[in-house]
Amino acid sequence: MKRRDILAAGVAGLALPAIGHAQSNFPNRPITLQIAFPPGGATDAQMRAFAEAATRAFGQQVIIENRPGGGATIPALNMRNTRPDGYTVAQFPLPAIRLPFMQRMAFNPRTDFTPITHLTGYLFATCVRTESPYQTWADLVADARAKPGQLRIGNTGANGTPHLTMIDLAAAERLEVVHVPFRGEADAVPALLGGHIEASATGSGVVELVEQGKLRVLNVWSSERSWRWPNVPTLKELGYNMVVTSPYGLVGPLGMEPDIVRRLNEGFRAALHDPAHVAVLRRLDMPLEYLGPEDYAAFIQRTANEEEARVTRLGLRG
Repeated sequence: MKRRDILAAGVAGLALPAIGHAQSNFPNRPITLQIAFPPGGATDAQMRAFAEAATRAFGQQVIIENRPGGGATIPALNMRNTRPDGYTVAQFPLPAIRLPFMQRMAFNPRTDFTPITHLTGYLFATCVRTESPYQTWADLVADARAKPGQLRIGNTGANGTPHLTMIDLAAAERLEVVHVPFRGEADAVPALLGGHIEASATGSGVVELVEQGKLRVLNVWSSERSWRWPNVPTLKELGYNMVVTSPYGLVGPLGMEPDIVRRLNEGFRAALHDPAHVAVLRRLDMPLEYLGPEDYAAFIQRTANEEEARVTRLGLRG
């Protein structure tokens, strides 16, 4: 979704009514929303603002449960043993679509879930400490080439989008680097600040640290430069034919009643466009990318095809 669509989508969303007892007896108790990353990162910040807005929309509390680990697949795995009553739903990040093509998993991303609502994606970037000698991405590449196997680059999880993208970048430059996976941005960033790694491929949760002068951004992975860091080049500007955003949405267990899916989507759509939540998206430089159940289902199928092809191309199939 282009950024110019965000404002229009937000205006449209403000007209949506709240979902609650006035319209249906669903929901009549709290809804649990499982997310795939630990507290403290960009996903956690976005999802907690989203849950607050969804609580207002539904008239029932939406409770965040952090379920990190498993390559960001734990919430998806949990849906396999969850009642399809609409009271427990899961974040469905890109690794949950990709990982089943890399190793044996207990679910099929194409067939084993009920798509509800697509939400947003990440602004990814490569960051270093401000004390780092790397002033630009070219500096990092040159040093990595001069010191094969010595440069440590963190990421937000093994086989996640930052990890695989950094593999692609290293391959394009013929670099030998050490990829260091963490459980999420909240773990990777402290390791970077502490000097345990030289750089990190991470998300937009680093915004405040960059503004505080603790981190430096070497590149961003979006289609256009970030409004926040207008002097930082994109991967495309650096000569790589890559735009990486790692979109995600919400799914439920297989077999949910269409009426429950519709009501969930209405409430989540209202929450997505809630002004307080939109402000958090802007602060984190995350796009608003609403899709309803049918469009999101088609998106998952399309993305699964793309990720299966990517895994094959990189030789990552287990």
